[in-house]
Amino acid sequence: MYDYVLAHNPQLNPAQREIVDLTHQKFPDAAMMQSAEEQGALLAFLVRLIGARHVVEVGTFTGFSALSMAQALPADGRLIACDISEEWTAYGREAWARAGVADRIDLRIAPALETLRAMPVEPHIDLAYLDADKGGYIAYWEELVPRMRPGGLIVADNVLYGGEVVNPAATGSALAIRGFNDHVQADARMEAVMLTVADGVTLARKR
Repeated sequence: MYDYVLAHNPQLNPAQREIVDLTHQKFPDAAMMQSAEEQGALLAFLVRLIGARHVVEVGTFTGFSALSMAQALPADGRLIACDISEEWTAYGREAWARAGVADRIDLRIAPALETLRAMPVEPHIDLAYLDADKGGYIAYWEELVPRMRPGGLIVADNVLYGGEVVNPAATGSALAIRGFNDHVQADARMEAVMLTVADGVTLARKR
């Protein structure tokens, strides 16, 4: 069924396929941190759907999701990518350059909260993709929401956390995601829908 889904979604272009495969080769134990293949197409679709020009990504890893969104941006669009790993993002930098979109991506190596808090406080972000440490999701959310323009989207990954969110004895990241999901549902500033895409994706629109 999963192969069928992939076959009926936009196919990865050579640059996307290369970074996906390279990530599995170089970091087999961490490759699960990479956004699923179908999420690349979804993120690109959302960028184009809302006419995004200013995108923020919290959690970049080896750069597949940033590449997918950057390729969907207009030539003058910009994506700020937040991560703390020079090692992982170095592969992203190379992929972005080979794909001709490096000039659209501003990679900032620092704790994401510092990067977010340094941004202008007025609403200006069109789309934000949240895919970093799960314990930080609520804090990232609270920095992002005021900076989202009306109609802007926050896309949060891993909101099902392998099904562990329904475990009443959940701990660690699964418990953090449960708290985040409740936080999103209660936030009157946003309207949100949870989708069973990959490991669970929430789309939240700024009212």
